Amino acid sequence: MAARERQIRLLLHQWVDACLFGLSFWLAYALRTHPRVCEWLDLPPVPIPFDAYLWVYLLLIPAGPLTLEALGFYRRPVLGPRWQMTWCLLRGVVLVCMGLTLLLFFTQLVTPRWMVVWFGGLAFGLVYTKQELLRWMYRRRLTQPQFRRRVVLVGVPSELARLRRQVEAHPDEGMDVVAELDVTREDPARLVQLLHEHSVNGVIISAEHTHFEQVQQVIRACETEGVEAWLMAEFFRTEISRTTLDDFYGRPVLVFRATPDKPVQLLLKRVVDVVGALVLLTVLAIPLLGVALLIRLTSPGPVLFRQQRAGLNGRPFTMYKFRSMVTNAEQLKHELEQLNEMSGPVFKLTNDPRVTPIGRFLRRYSIDELPQLINVLRGEMSLVGPRPLPLDEVARFDDVAHRRRLSVKPGLTCLWQISGRSELRDFKEWVRLDLEYIDHWSLWLDFKILLRTIPVVLTAKGAK
Repeated sequence: MAARERQIRLLLHQWVDACLFGLSFWLAYALRTHPRVCEWLDLPPVPIPFDAYLWVYLLLIPAGPLTLEALGFYRRPVLGPRWQMTWCLLRGVVLVCMGLTLLLFFTQLVTPRWMVVWFGGLAFGLVYTKQELLRWMYRRRLTQPQFRRRVVLVGVPSELARLRRQVEAHPDEGMDVVAELDVTREDPARLVQLLHEHSVNGVIISAEHTHFEQVQQVIRACETEGVEAWLMAEFFRTEISRTTLDDFYGRPVLVFRATPDKPVQLLLKRVVDVVGALVLLTVLAIPLLGVALLIRLTSPGPVLFRQQRAGLNGRPFTMYKFRSMVTNAEQLKHELEQLNEMSGPVFKLTNDPRVTPIGRFLRRYSIDELPQLINVLRGEMSLVGPRPLPLDEVARFDDVAHRRRLSVKPGLTCLWQISGRSELRDFKEWVRLDLEYIDHWSLWLDFKILLRTIPVVLTAKGAK
């Protein structure tokens, strides 16, 4: 099945599951507050109206599908082993219940313990029932010929065998290979006969660049017959980029993208950035003013340090930090470069003499980085992403592949920060962690990095 159809199906499942989690919470409250249930189980009444819990839905509804997605629940075939689906769902529901319990505890909203237990049981039961209905529908649908997709494979012999194995490995898609056409030996015009004989729904084409003329004839035949043609773009031999089809003013184009192509999640990431930055700046407003006053009183110079850093795709932007060094630190840097402890173009030095006494404390606990929340609000940075480097260090990259770390928006924290920070002395390892983040990005990964950043900052692990 095409990625577009899988994406639509995935979004539909996630929206349904979000609604089921929300319904489960309401049902749990309704059961716990029902007079007959309280009388039957000898439970005290609940004085809190349901309106007091409405704000919980803002976190609960997205938490359910996101947790299941992180556990791989939606990547499992619907007709796969039932025990795998059940175990994955059970773990997801338990994690959501634990998160809900912590949320209610920290907000000091008195909630009967049975309500959370019943919510977990109802959520598991409803989502499990939905999955069983899907399994039944899939089995029923796949047994009916009118719902199966009959396809013809077109290509060279080696590709035809590989395509057939891939189709047979995914029975959930409901595809039947009814014929094959070898473009190295057969006339593409024979495809029309195959389309008529087998009432074909689609043609899957995988051929080398030396067979463009035959491929063009096959696509034209499909166009004339009104049959879908899927052209594999593997003859470009990309190693990292993922290929998508787009439209450029009515002309079809293939897009090779080496960065995450998840528009909905990227939009949510921006929402989390804005909300998170606003909340942190509001909560920390008074402490930040206190830090600014300390810097002003303990060393001459401005409170904020401004420096041009490389942003998205290398575009320069002004990054803000609390000043933790003497005012002529940039000039002194050239005299200290021979003491650099980091390989590659970046500069790191333990016990840097340019750091002020108060600056050493600020750097140890990453307090000097907090003004970058302003950069996050301005859209120049994100809460999570590769750390932005000075322009001169980017210009000294000795491997052009290192610039791919600039293909996403820089952030306050990333895998490097939670993996030892300055304890890592090899710049290539730093880049490897950044590229690993880019290649495996998801909202769940961002959430895990943010959670792991908290103890790293509090314990000053790897800070200099």
